[in-house]
Amino acid sequence: MSNSNLFLYIGKPIKNEYGRIIGKVASFALTPSGKFDAVFVEFGDGEFTKQPMENLKFNGAEVTFISKIKNQACLLCDQIPLIWRKDQALKELNDKRKIAPELYQELHNSFTNVLTQLKKDAQIIVEESAIEIERCQEEISSLSWAIANLEIEHEIGKVDEENYKIAFALLQETLKRATSEKTDFELTKSKVSSVLLGDSQDVTQKTKTYAEQVSVAPKLPEPPMVVYVKEIAKAGT
Repeated sequence: MSNSNLFLYIGKPIKNEYGRIIGKVASFALTPSGKFDAVFVEFGDGEFTKQPMENLKFNGAEVTFISKIKNQACLLCDQIPLIWRKDQALKELNDKRKIAPELYQELHNSFTNVLTQLKKDAQIIVEESAIEIERCQEEISSLSWAIANLEIEHEIGKVDEENYKIAFALLQETLKRATSEKTDFELTKSKVSSVLLGDSQDVTQKTKTYAEQVSVAPKLPEPPMVVYVKEIAKAGT
């Protein structure tokens, strides 16, 4: 995009991958050569931060904030199997005496150090994903209670039909987003955990599957159906 096009996004709302508005574009940071280097974002809670360009996607009138956890997870699911395969190839070359022992040891130590750091980073992603899953579950539980209370108040006539429909639609949409977000983080946690465990399956295919899955918004599950009994049967009937 040209500089003028990106500057038109200043003041535009930023949504996360699930359609929730989380802030707005405040400004951009450019290199001396005029290349866009970062985005200044004002989040909904008033926090003002500088985000790398790759954390945001500009598409038409939409600005989408890409999850840092998902970005890092995707990179780690590429890098860990790649370094592992290189180290295995190195070992095979050493076994076939196609590489000097001292060079093998130097390269092996290098791969081991990189792999150790990547695994530490991956463990952090697993832990952060678990925290996000718990947050989403708490939100889902709260929304379910809100829906239940809305149904009760509507049933006894304290909420009129028009306001009931507005509130119900809002709660249902928010519930779908929270459920979708939880599913995404569960997928991320599962894939990174699998890479950490060193599953013997084809790691290339696993990485491809992960990238394909996180790049497409998951199908939103239907929200839970709440059923209420209008009358309580008398004892003994």
